[in-house]
Amino acid sequence: MSRRRTLRPDEIDLWQAVTRTARAMHSNAEAVLRPKADPAPSPVVQQSSTTPTPLPVFQLGERARKTSSHNLAPSLPQMLASAPLQMDAKAYGKMTRGKLLPEARIDLHGLTLAEAHPDLIRFILNSHAQGLRLVLVITGKGKAKPDHGPIPSRIGALRHQVPQWLRLPPMGAAVLQVTEAHVRHGGSGAYYVYLRRNR
Repeated sequence: MSRRRTLRPDEIDLWQAVTRTARAMHSNAEAVLRPKADPAPSPVVQQSSTTPTPLPVFQLGERARKTSSHNLAPSLPQMLASAPLQMDAKAYGKMTRGKLLPEARIDLHGLTLAEAHPDLIRFILNSHAQGLRLVLVITGKGKAKPDHGPIPSRIGALRHQVPQWLRLPPMGAAVLQVTEAHVRHGGSGAYYVYLRRNR
């Protein structure tokens, strides 16, 4: 960006002739005619007397100290537990303790995502049409695979995808609550899906 230059005397005369005939929107003629001098250099700011805390001493060959792990994404059980309660609290308590028996179940584990999604849609919509209230969706816990990338991958694609699918259309309108199943019904490898009343 080029610096602003000062106007020559003939340019100043021309500018004054223009400003006499024009109506200014902003009053900046003075700034153009008499540009400000370069500002004086700012004085060097003295650093404060507080010194930063020194880093701990690290000896060559010493093992790295363990740092606390940072897991920014909540786990699946935490995410489901933090979801707002949409159903009756008493029935929810019975359901999470495994006291309510599912009226139907579907076993998706072993299927790919592409195979499982249409089966789940069909199962949920048919169960809702039949007036069922509590169904069990078995996803399996997933297998641990070697993780070679910089971004950690979660175990169990179906286990993580099914709760997302259950919130989206066309199933979202039929589903009232989703929670992890009790141990007697599959634990973290299955979900209770509480359906809305069929109208």
